[in-house]
Amino acid sequence: MNSLLKEIFSCNVPETALAFSLPDCLIVMAVAALLGVFIAALYKATYQGVMYTMTYGVTLVGMAMISAMILRVVTSNVVLTLGMVGALSIIRFRTSIKEPMDIMYMFWAVGVGIAVGAGMLGVAIIGSLVIGAVVVFLTRGRTNGVPYILVLNAQDQAAENAALALVKDQVKRMRLKSKSVTKAGTELTLDIRLKEENTDFMHEVAAMEGITNAVLVTYNGEYMT
Repeated sequence: MNSLLKEIFSCNVPETALAFSLPDCLIVMAVAALLGVFIAALYKATYQGVMYTMTYGVTLVGMAMISAMILRVVTSNVVLTLGMVGALSIIRFRTSIKEPMDIMYMFWAVGVGIAVGAGMLGVAIIGSLVIGAVVVFLTRGRTNGVPYILVLNAQDQAAENAALALVKDQVKRMRLKSKSVTKAGTELTLDIRLKEENTDFMHEVAAMEGITNAVLVTYNGEYMT
């Protein structure tokens, strides 16, 4: 058993490769994971879009770790470097980017992985702290809170205007998503952000004269409830 472990983790590698060190590998992956979690947490805290997807945060952590692992392989063996470049050249990414800042976070995660994989832990840590501080400074006070969709059915324009005025006073932000007008009445779809997690105003809206239906739903990019 000892001979097998010695053979697996042996430092007798070709001259074109660097010696494999299990402690160094674990440190690199651990630092990459911690910095990836930091990036994902900051992404969630400063997200300004409509639909936050938790899987993207997990992807950022994975990208930091994978980038660090790839760079360790690339810097250890010239032959493996050529093979890695050839393998990665056939990969095509089809997923669309929903928010412009998602691109920044993606490159940030990759950059952290590259720095950690190259052994520049200080650059990765200090760089992440500085970037994080700048992002927080530029986005402070601009988070939108939990997104809600409000659907209203009004019999006439007077009821519609009264309902919109009441909702506007109760929420932090309101934006019209769609408006459907028929002979039976008007259906409004609004994107709103609540001042507080209090939905009692919905009873007032539903009780207004001319309002036949009022529905409030929340969503996180993966499902609606």
